[in-house]
Amino acid sequence: MGVDIGDLLQRRTIEVSDLSLNTVAIDAFNTLYQFLSIIRQRDGTPLKDSQGNVTSHLSGILYRMTNIVEAGVKPVFVFDGKPPEFKSSTIQKRTEVRENAKAKWAEAKEKGLAEEAYKYAQASAKVDATIVEDSKKLLAAMGIPYVDAPSEGEAQAAYMVKKGDADRIASQDYDSLLFGSPKVVRNLTVSGKRKLPKKNIYVDVKPELIDLQENLDELGIDQSQLIDIALCVGTDYNDGIEGVGPKTALKLVKEHGNIERILQEKGLEIENLDGIKEFFKSPPVTNDYSLKWNKPNSSEVINFLCTEHDFSEDRVTKALERLEASSGSGQSTLDKWF
Repeated sequence: MGVDIGDLLQRRTIEVSDLSLNTVAIDAFNTLYQFLSIIRQRDGTPLKDSQGNVTSHLSGILYRMTNIVEAGVKPVFVFDGKPPEFKSSTIQKRTEVRENAKAKWAEAKEKGLAEEAYKYAQASAKVDATIVEDSKKLLAAMGIPYVDAPSEGEAQAAYMVKKGDADRIASQDYDSLLFGSPKVVRNLTVSGKRKLPKKNIYVDVKPELIDLQENLDELGIDQSQLIDIALCVGTDYNDGIEGVGPKTALKLVKEHGNIERILQEKGLEIENLDGIKEFFKSPPVTNDYSLKWNKPNSSEVINFLCTEHDFSEDRVTKALERLEASSGSGQSTLDKWF
């Protein structure tokens, strides 16, 4: 998912508490996908209620957002709208990958290959309309605002940061930088330790802050050239140039100046090139949103999670008590937010 330019970027490790009193625009689809991928049983099966409804994302929202709010962060979820037409091939490829992963997951479970089963189960995760609807319902009950983007959520979130309505974007992807977000935080909604693929080694996962301008200065390029590098590597909207990774793309852009000259030199074309570049520079966004954090409605949260989805009332109540009593950087109560 997203563009693979991470090897070019400098980032610094931070603590969640470093974001206290910051409004953080969370890439909703990316974050929900993370919850659905990570919060699973040992054989890869996601958490489900007695009716068979997936609840991994609801667990992630409740407990991870409670931790974040306790640290003084003001989260706002930004949901995707209608994708651009030139993303259709990527969407189709992702569907095929998920279906293939489902089949391999079932095969691995049957053979008793636990690690392979878990890997393929993660790759089969999908954010569908029901998951989005339930997520919004829980967020509203928890008092956390959300925004519906007209198109890509990361584009809307970047606009909100540039406008000053948010301080950072939280996303695992780097696309936010292509849309011009000044600052991006990775690993905010995932925590703890992560197992390295095919190794019995666990590494700490901590939030990382990426500063766009610092990276542009370090690389010796401008924002337009960063987009050109991404187009060379491949984005959600194009396949990129075969055999060209991020370091080679940087070299080519610095040598030729822009993607157009690179393509001309190589005798290649990128379909919808002008439209894709324009989309990154001026994507559809909206001002039709209101960011207001409310105190959690405990009865609504308990009814939704415990009555409808079989969550433990004791655990949910404890999370709500923490949410209601949250403080960070000297805040005595959440009242100072409202």
